[in-house]
Order: sequence, then structure tokens, then C-alpha cells
Amino acid sequence: MDAKSQQIPEPLPSTLPPQGATAVPPPPAPMRTTLRRAAFGAVAGAVLVAGAVIAVPDEAEKAAPPVAGPVARAEAAAAAGSPASLSDLTALIGDRQKWVETHPADAPSWAVLGTAYVEWGRRSADASYYTRAEQALQRSLAAQPGERGNTGAWVGLATLANARNDFLAAKRWGETVRARQPKNWTAYPVLIDAYEGLGEYASAAKAAEKFASLRKGVPALARTSEVYRNQGWREDALATAQEAADRAATPTEKAEALNRLGMLAAERGEPEEALAQYDAALRTDRSSLTSLAGRARALVALDRADEALVDYRTVTTKLPRPAYVLELGELYESLDLDGDARTQYTRLRGLLTQARTSGVDESLTEARFEADHGDPEAAVDLMRTAWEGQRRSAAVADTLAWSLHRAGHSEEAMQYAERAVETGVRNASYSYHLGVIESSLGQDGPARGHLQDALRTDPRFSPLAAPLAREALDALGEPAEGGPAQILPPSQDPAPEPTAAPSAPAPSPSPEAEDEPAADASPAPKPSRSASPSAGAPRTGASASPQG
Repeated sequence: MDAKSQQIPEPLPSTLPPQGATAVPPPPAPMRTTLRRAAFGAVAGAVLVAGAVIAVPDEAEKAAPPVAGPVARAEAAAAAGSPASLSDLTALIGDRQKWVETHPADAPSWAVLGTAYVEWGRRSADASYYTRAEQALQRSLAAQPGERGNTGAWVGLATLANARNDFLAAKRWGETVRARQPKNWTAYPVLIDAYEGLGEYASAAKAAEKFASLRKGVPALARTSEVYRNQGWREDALATAQEAADRAATPTEKAEALNRLGMLAAERGEPEEALAQYDAALRTDRSSLTSLAGRARALVALDRADEALVDYRTVTTKLPRPAYVLELGELYESLDLDGDARTQYTRLRGLLTQARTSGVDESLTEARFEADHGDPEAAVDLMRTAWEGQRRSAAVADTLAWSLHRAGHSEEAMQYAERAVETGVRNASYSYHLGVIESSLGQDGPARGHLQDALRTDPRFSPLAAPLAREALDALGEPAEGGPAQILPPSQDPAPEPTAAPSAPAPSPSPEAEDEPAADASPAPKPSRSASPSAGAPRTGASASPQG
């Protein structure tokens, strides 16, 4: 069942105006009264629970437990940190909407409703739900301020900020909760997402470690796998992702784990394995549209473009994320279907405008589009703004580098392209971009190595860029025999003819001296088995780089 087929009840009208997550400053430090109230509430809750247990008759203990309904399943998933199914999420939203209509001062219910709206907006690509989420979360805080124990609303605001790609605001809210309640596990998933979006990978790793210590299980394994991936620990990422898939308890949880395995396989350049994982995810949960998008990419890599187009059309209809629409447009372009490509690019511009109106930052996708299909200078401006706003992930560094190169600023682009590659993220597009930039600056040896690395990592990383990578590598040719001239020993003048006794032969350079490059020379990379011509600054497909 897809997101659009679910019927979400209309939300209640809110008396609070919409506000951006960054417009709400973190609250002041807690007071002693807050701690006393929290302690009293915990004791009272324990007494109520104990009383309920004592009051249960013996016959009830023998009865079979009731089957959990959709609302209870959604609540259980949230309590475990796992995703709920779309049908259960729909039921939870409807249940909370009816409840707060007659209980407007129930702060926790408003917080649950707001957070559920965020999840629905994320999984349906309907950013209007983010505005509804913000209103519900503000209603929750109006009924009970966060400093009086309503940290659920603060975590909801952090979740909302991450969904809008406002990672700096998410970091502030998450750190506020962590400072007050270091053992509140709900703060750590939002902090992991925020740190990764900002490129603070060491902080993300620490948060993941703390999350795993507080809340063991599939959600922690999933977050840890992603952290490992972003640090370049590929084997660890794969092993942890596989463990998450093996231990997943619900179809939705299982599908997400299988989707992650598919992504890792695609990054390794194994489209057959990726396709198998995506198909398994879809068999487990037919509503997993992110898996359907991954399946489309794998089909493109396997030269099954017709099937890929069918999947992409379905995904972009039911889950119209700008990144997916850009991928579909580039696939059309690679097939010389320019009219269809232009239609998708026009649609993409409309989606980007809608995102801005809803307060969602889609500048990364917009810059990738502008760099290759529009105005590279505009792409540079978008990515400079992101970088100056502390959004410094590998994806942002790579996109800024490519935008600068396309705008004619290759020397400046180098530092960002190198930074993206040095993070350790296994992304063929990053290596391709760095290789092209190096080639444009006359650094043929390093360029050859990075282009080879891109094609070795994933020979079909993009329907537009992969053929251009082969052309660029072929244009560089094979390295000169013996390596670059500057690492060869200096030529010797011919020795004079001996007159009386033969003179001692001149010592020949040692093997170590022959193999050691000069201080200013780069080592010669291995020759490539790929060939194709290239031209100075080829384009790349924006779909080659993941979101971040």
C-alpha cells in the first residue's frame, strides 16, 4: 500500500502560526523544580502501574493477550525506535487527532501527533505535513513547556528539522535534550542524523555508540551501519546491516534493513546483488518506495532501461522527491529522449519551488541539477551558502567542488573534491569528479588514478557520467613507459674510451633510487584496462551522488 492510497484525516486547526525550527531558540537550563516534578511524576506513574497489576484478577493471567490493533502497533514501533507501517501510521494519526479534539491540553498526545505528521510527510514526500507537524508540536509545548518535562516535543522538533534538512537546528534541539537527559535514548537518533548532515562524522559515531548502549536492537544496528559507511568502514557497515536484516521483527523494519543492504551492494558496483536485495525488500513490504527507487537504479546499471523507466515512473508519482525526478530526467537524457528529460526537469523546478515554500532545504539536489543542466554559478551560490551554514558533509563538499569546476573555478574546486574523497565514503561519483578536476589542471597521473578508481568501484555509477568517465580516462592515455619523466635517473654522458688500464665502471643507480619518486612527483598509477576518449570537462549525472 503506497502513501498516497492512505486516507489521512484532516488535521485540527491550529491557533499558532507556522514557525521555522531554527526560529525557536533552545530553552534555558532546567530548574530544580523541574527535577522534583519529574521525580514525582515517575513515582506516581510507578504507583499507578503497580496498582493496575495488583488489581488484575487471576483469570486474566490465564487469558491469551489481545491482538494489538494498528494504533497499538504504531505506538510499539515508536517505543522501539522502529518505523511503523503506513497503515498503522495512518491509524495512529487519526486516533490522536480525535483525542486532542476533546483533550486540547494533552501535551504528550500533541507531541505524538506532530512526530507522526513528520514521518508521514517524509514517507509521502508531502511537505505540507511538516507545517502541520510544527503546529502540533507548538501546541504541545504551549500545553506543557519542554523545561517542565515535555522533551518529547523537543525531540519532535529535532525530527522535523532533520526532515527539512535543517541539520543545524536538529543538532541544537537534540543536544538540548541530551544535556538535560543524557540517558534519554530518543535524543540520539536525531543527533546522528544531524551530525551526519553537517559532516560531523566523529560526533555521529559517538552518538551511535551511546544509542547502542541505551537501546540495543535493530534501530541501533541500522544507525551504526550508516555511521560505519560514512567513515569508509565498508566491511563493518555490511556486517552490521546484515545483522539488522537478520534480527528485524516487522515487515517494515525488515524492508528498511534489506534496502540498506541493496544500497551498500550498489555502492560496491554489484547491481545484481543490489537488485536481489531490493526485490526482497519489496516482497516484504510492497509500500517500500525507497526500495523501488533503488531497484530502478540497479536496473539501469544492468542495461534494463525499459524496466527501470517503469519503476521510476511509479516512484516519482507516489513519492515525488526531487532527487528521484532528477534521476528519471537524466535516464531519459541518456536514452536521447530529450523531450521527456525536459519534462522531468521542468517538473523538478516546480518541486524545488514547493520545497522552498514549505521550508524544506533541497539545495543539494538543486545545485546538482544546476551544475549539469542549468546555471553552474547558481549552483556555486547554493553550495557556498550551505557550506557557510556549517553543512559540510561529503555530499555537500563534492557538489560544491563540481559546481565550482563547471563554473570555471577548478583550482578552488580541488580542495572540496579532495575532502569529499578523503572522508572514506565509497562513492564512484566523488572519484570521478576529482579525476576530471585534476585532469583540467594538468595533473594527469592523479586524474588517471581517480578515474580508474571510479570505474573500478562502480562501472555504471550514472547513466550520464559513467560513459564520460571512460572517455576522460581514454583521453589521458596510458602512462608513459617507466613512469613520468621526472622520476627517471638523469641521463649520463658517454664514458671516454679507455687508454691503458680500463677504468672502474660508473656505479648504476640502485633499484631503490629508481623506484623512489621525486618529492614533487606523484606516483604513477597502474595502467587502466578501460578505454574511451574524453573531453576536457565532461558533465556528470547528479544521480550518482547520494543525498546528505
